[in-house]
Amino acid sequence: MSTIVLLTVTGLGLGALYFLVASGLSLIYGLMGVLNFAHGSFLTLGAFAGWEFARRAGADNWWTFLGSLLVGAVVGALFAAFTEFVLIRKLYERHIEQVLVTVGLSLASVALFDGIWGTDTIHISGPEWFRETTGILGAQISNDRFVAIIAAVLVLLGLVFFLKRTRYGMIIRAGVESRSMVTALGIDVRKAFTLVFAIGGAAAGLGGVLASHYFQYVSPLLGGSLLIFAFIVTVIGGLGSLTGAAIASVVVALLQQFANFYLNGTGDFVVVVALALVLLFRPSGLLGRKS
Repeated sequence: MSTIVLLTVTGLGLGALYFLVASGLSLIYGLMGVLNFAHGSFLTLGAFAGWEFARRAGADNWWTFLGSLLVGAVVGALFAAFTEFVLIRKLYERHIEQVLVTVGLSLASVALFDGIWGTDTIHISGPEWFRETTGILGAQISNDRFVAIIAAVLVLLGLVFFLKRTRYGMIIRAGVESRSMVTALGIDVRKAFTLVFAIGGAAAGLGGVLASHYFQYVSPLLGGSLLIFAFIVTVIGGLGSLTGAAIASVVVALLQQFANFYLNGTGDFVVVVALALVLLFRPSGLLGRKS
């Protein structure tokens, strides 16, 4: 029983990280039709920015951790907004060019991070509470898993509230349905779309800081490794569906954890099989809209 509890809670923590990355991907594609292959770079830069803040603060306490979360989210948002403004804005409805530009930015950013921080992994530590465990039904679970889960839930609730209850959220949804109509009303949809990129980048930057504590290291390849599974989550959940991304994040992470433990480390293979089955029998994803 304790093993099942441990795998479940650990899987939920991993799923939380997948959702923080996939939520930005799903939001950007669902509202703007952009497949952003540079999204992992937002995560990696956020993770490095959070680590730099904590290193310079010189103390592993809760205030430093919360500050690193804020710095990671802000840096991720600024980098994402800059990417949209400089590279993506002129490429809407030009999907091939979007893919080429974002893949190129992803490769270039990894090289840039290598040059700044080096190619070796940097091991990190957080508040002392992170290095402790909490017992649940006989299972000893690392406390950082709970922080990741709580952060993912708050991000999901915040995104849903923003899109459905705020003025800019309504402008964004209206701009997706009819950009020309919203523009005719004197509203600059471009600013709203930049804001969408910034929100996605903030979620990725936040996820980067949490991922660095989850795996206890940060490296230039951190974002790329998580981005692969975030894309799988986005496709399984349904492109453009935040709720679908949340459900798929949990399903994918739990499949991965249980298969790795009970099926001799075949978690990644099982996830790919699940992706193939979804593409064969439900191409729109769990909660995606059919074309």
